Order: sequence, then C-alpha cells, then structure tokens
Amino acid sequence: MFAFLAKLLLVARSRLKSRASLEAENMVLRQQVIVLSRKSRSRVRLRNIDRLIFVWLYRCFPAILSAITVVKPETVIRWHRRGFRAYWRWKPRRCGGRPRVDRGIRDLIRRMSEDNPLWGAPRIHGELLMLGVDVAQSTVARYMTRRQRPPSQGWKTFLRNHAAGIASLDLFVVRTISFKLLYGLVILRHARRRLVAISVTTNPTAEWIVGQ
Repeated sequence: MFAFLAKLLLVARSRLKSRASLEAENMVLRQQVIVLSRKSRSRVRLRNIDRLIFVWLYRCFPAILSAITVVKPETVIRWHRRGFRAYWRWKPRRCGGRPRVDRGIRDLIRRMSEDNPLWGAPRIHGELLMLGVDVAQSTVARYMTRRQRPPSQGWKTFLRNHAAGIASLDLFVVRTISFKLLYGLVILRHARRRLVAISVTTNPTAEWIVGQ
C-alpha cells in the first residue's frame, strides 16, 4: 500500500514538474517574442529585465536553455554566475559596524600621542580609561600620530659598520678516547676572521667562560 502511494506521488510530482517546465518554456518563448519585437537593424536589444527573466527561469528550470535563441546558452549561464557573485558580495556588507568615534576623542588621542612621544597605545588607552573615556586599544592605535622615523640599517650594513668590534663565541663538545667529555671555547674576531683564543676544560662554568 505504501509503495503504491509512493509511486503515485512520484507520478504526480513528475507531471507537475513537467507542466511547470512547459510553462517556463512558454514564458521564455513569449519573452523572446517581446525582445524581437523591438529589434533594431543592427542587433537584438536586451534590457536588464530581459536578462533577469532569463536568468531566473534558468535558475528554476535549467532545461529552458534549449529554447533560448536570441542569445547563446553560455551567455545566460554567464549572467547567472555574475549575478551569483554580485549577490554574495552584497549579502555580507556591513549594515551597522562600530559606532563612530567622536571628534573630540580623536583629537585627544592625537594630542596625548604628540605630547608624550614615548607613550604607546596601551599607555594612552589606560590614561583614557582613567579619564572615563571608554574606547578600545585598537581605536587608540588607529588615531595615534604617525611619526616619520629614519629607516633603520639592515643586518648586513650593521655588520659592515661594526665588524671591527664584534667577536663570535662558541662552545663545543669533544669526546676523548676514554669516553670523557671535553668542552672547548672558541673566540673569533669578525674583522679579519682571526682566531683570538681557544680553551678547553672538563668543567665549564659561567666564571670560567667570563674569564676566557
């Protein structure tokens, strides 16, 4: 009994669907007649409402592409994809967002930043909270005065300028034939890459390294 009812529902659904598809195809044909009735000498004139009707019918009944002749089926598919992208760009747009920061608060943040060059955003944020101004620390950082600092030298330039006064120090381990551990300390000058000192001990301590 249930199987018979299920089959009956499927037949009714298919008939309703086929009838709806037929109605959609008729709408496509009628719309094409409307478009062709305002045809110019050079080409078919399509309006946005025509494109919207074709895309909407294609969205509901993809089979209507075979009935469209005024444009290529690929064109309707391209319109549909373009509308899909436009919809999802429009949907997540910001309708509200954060409340706008008052002009007086923005001026106060800039003044505190200019008068206290060593204060960062956390310090200014704390001072504003003590004054009763409730703003986020990210907002403070956004409205602080941007100072133009000279570009810092790179690591390569630093080494080239100070190589004469820089030395490298390395501590390594050596195993002896009797399985004991010896600790070696090497000091190398960067200016000429010259070995300054090398020392060995079995008990490396901080005092011993400082002495070397």
